[in-house]
Order: sequence, then structure tokens, then C-alpha cells
Amino acid sequence: MTTTQFEESLSVLVEVASAAGLSADGAEPIRLAENDLWKLANDVVVRISRPGQDEVAAREVAVARWLADNNVPAVRPLPRDQPVRARGRVATFWELLPPHRQGTEAELAPLLRRMHELPRPNFPIGQLQPFTRIAERLRAARCTDAGDREWLMRRLGELQEEWAQLPAGLPHCVVHGDAWGGNCAVTDKGALLLDFERTSIGPPEWDLTSTAVAFDTFGTLSADRYARYSKQYGVDVRDWAGYPILRGIRELRLVTFGMQTADQNSEARAQAQYRIDCIRGREGRRPWQWTAVG
Repeated sequence: MTTTQFEESLSVLVEVASAAGLSADGAEPIRLAENDLWKLANDVVVRISRPGQDEVAAREVAVARWLADNNVPAVRPLPRDQPVRARGRVATFWELLPPHRQGTEAELAPLLRRMHELPRPNFPIGQLQPFTRIAERLRAARCTDAGDREWLMRRLGELQEEWAQLPAGLPHCVVHGDAWGGNCAVTDKGALLLDFERTSIGPPEWDLTSTAVAFDTFGTLSADRYARYSKQYGVDVRDWAGYPILRGIRELRLVTFGMQTADQNSEARAQAQYRIDCIRGREGRRPWQWTAVG
């Protein structure tokens, strides 16, 4: 009998919770995806990472504690030794957020600025890797034809060369790595940051490009809202000579994520192909009005 994702994740949860002196009785899944999130009955959130993510999980906890030490609002890990390993995966333990909503870009911008202004931490954090999993997604893709895959692989090579010669910009610092509204939560006490899986040292423009792409590529953000975001941070990343390179990398990441999703869900195939057609020049100029997948 095939084990479902729910059953596999639950078995890991039971083991890591026991190792942490907690009970998994009454646990509820929050999200089961690349990383699985569970809520325990005592209002603890357990994040179970993908296999092979031991160092990433440990760094997430270290980053969250570093932000707490520097008074930057962020989700907080439990004060215990972690991560905990079971069945080839690792888990971390976090405080459950009170009722909250997704942050707006204007609420996210001041948090990013505070993060970017901090001195570098005294623990290893690594360098930003903007091309993580892009090639793997392309090689695994089944939802499009070989011609599109070959073109996308060539585009990946071009962007890698351009990234290696990125023009000078703002000083490199600790960047969030995945700085979109879904990783900013707003409670009745204010906005805070979430999800430090990709936090590392890199150009702060990388974080700013996430919102610029929502305006520039997706067309889901109005000019007024984008202007407020840039004003809150103090910089419009589109004025920087390196922005088209970062935009291109972001777009390729979003294309390959769409392809990965389409391979798992046929309803996403039309959007995945539309994204490919856009960056291949088949659908006119930006903004392209991309819609969410997954």
C-alpha cells in the first residue's frame, strides 16, 4: 500500500514531537507542501523540512534568534535544542502566531530595511544562491516540450553569467531571500517576518525585486502601491542597472515553479505554459498578468 504524504508526515511528526518531549495527539496540519507545517495541541508549530535540509533548518532557527536579539519583529523559535531529526528529515519548533493576516508590501518594506541595516551575525549564514533548484526543475519537467526546456536551460546559463558580473549596488548584507507578502504576518501588535529558509548574505536588491516583479511582471500591484513600497524602503530597485538581471532570475524561478506545479496538478498547465510563452517573447511586453499556481 502506498504511503500518502499525510501519513508519512504524521509519522515523522510523532517521532520528532516525542524526541522534544511533546505530544502529537490532536495535531492538525497547517500546510503539507515542500515543507510540512503542523500545529500541536499546545499551540506549538512544527516545521518539518524536506530531506537533506539539516543545515538550512538549523540556520533558520539561528536567524530567528539573531533577529530577536536585534529587536526585529519575527516569528520566534521555542527555546530548546533544535532541529530534531527523524526518518531522514529534520523538524524545528516555533511559537504559534496569534490571529493574523498577510502583510502588505508597505508593511513589509520597513522590516526589510531594519533587517538589511543589521551587522552581519557571528554564525555561518552562507551566500545567496539565486539559482537553487532551477536546473533540477527544468530537467524534471514533463509539462512542456523539449524545445521550451532547451531554451529555458540556455536562458539559465545566460542569467548565471550575468549574475557573476552583477553591477555594483547597495552594500551586501543579510537578506531575507524570499521577501514577499506571504512571509510577512500582521497581528494586532504589528507586522513581523516569517520563513528564513533562504536567508543569507547577498545584495539587498534581491529582496526588493520580489515586490518590483509583482508590479513589473505579474501586474498584480498598482503603481501607487508600488510607489508607497519604494518610499517606505527608501529605494526604487528599478532605478539600479542590475535590476533587469535580478528580474530575469526571479521570472525564471517563477516559471520553473509553475512547471513543477503543473507536473503535479494538470489545472496549472495552462498558466505554466503561459509563463514560458511570456519570457520567450510570445506574449508581448510586461506586465503579463500572471496568476498564482499551487
